[in-house]
Amino acid sequence: MVQTVKGEVGVADLGPVLMHEHVFTIGTEIRDNFPNYPDPWDEEERVADAVAKLTEVASRGVRTIVDPTVIGLGRYIPRIQRINQQADINIVVATGIYTYHDEPVQFHFTGPGKVFDFGVDPMTELFIGDIRDGIADTGVRAGLLKCAIDEAGLTPGVERVMRAVAQAHLETGTPITVHTHVGNESGLAAAGVFAAEGCDMSKVVLGHSGDTGDLDYLKRLADTGAILGMDRFGIDAFSPFEQRVQMVAAMVDAGFVSQLVLSHDASCYSDFYPAAARAAALPNWHYTHIHDDVLPALRERGVSDEQITTMLVDNPRTYFTAAE
Repeated sequence: MVQTVKGEVGVADLGPVLMHEHVFTIGTEIRDNFPNYPDPWDEEERVADAVAKLTEVASRGVRTIVDPTVIGLGRYIPRIQRINQQADINIVVATGIYTYHDEPVQFHFTGPGKVFDFGVDPMTELFIGDIRDGIADTGVRAGLLKCAIDEAGLTPGVERVMRAVAQAHLETGTPITVHTHVGNESGLAAAGVFAAEGCDMSKVVLGHSGDTGDLDYLKRLADTGAILGMDRFGIDAFSPFEQRVQMVAAMVDAGFVSQLVLSHDASCYSDFYPAAARAAALPNWHYTHIHDDVLPALRERGVSDEQITTMLVDNPRTYFTAAE
């Protein structure tokens, strides 16, 4: 069974899955104190827009989205519950912490090697609580763990969060996704930490691997046993459409189709940039780009319908299936 916003869903019922999408990414403290930055927030408008966008992608046959919005990205489950009541799609939500540099200051003095060291990282305990007991008082249980490593690399804070995620995975069997940065090949560093912690690497998605045009790097990532997130279709500023499609086709041709998942890393709304500027700069960055544009392009390059099903259905199903 997989935990979703609406409750447990059997892995066989996940259907086609987009493995890395956000409903919202919002800096809640900024939003609370500067309510008009970078755009005015209208709760009813945002909810209605999210319902419409999720309904549209469901009309393409997508049955599930995986939403790795955690602390640092504005996770607020009551709003997601309200949206999911109106949108006929499964939403899998996450626990974890999103940081590129340091652990949140609330954890700076408490934890392994800190002033207050109680033997177990409090982050790990919080993550396990989200998985086993539910998030806050919503009744929604997290279905995956999320962390990040970016341009700064494996800083002490990033490594601490990553190891806390790994320990929660070992305790619960819950799969992991990690934001990575191809510019410094940080996917390899992340894989090294998870492997050293004893994680099941078939339950780890190295996110944003598709931002590169370096096929050798992708093969080295795949050799770790992890799943590769080809999951930023539409963000042409990081890697153009043709290169993204070609990298997927090349990895399929090289025999790695069972280690690839597809997505956009899109959102209904993000306050990382003004909405109008995003729409103008990245017109294809939305939930239906893969089904409308990417899949036809992959078929033109010789990727079969069976292989597409492997990436959209079979690989997510395996990822969410508990190890025996």
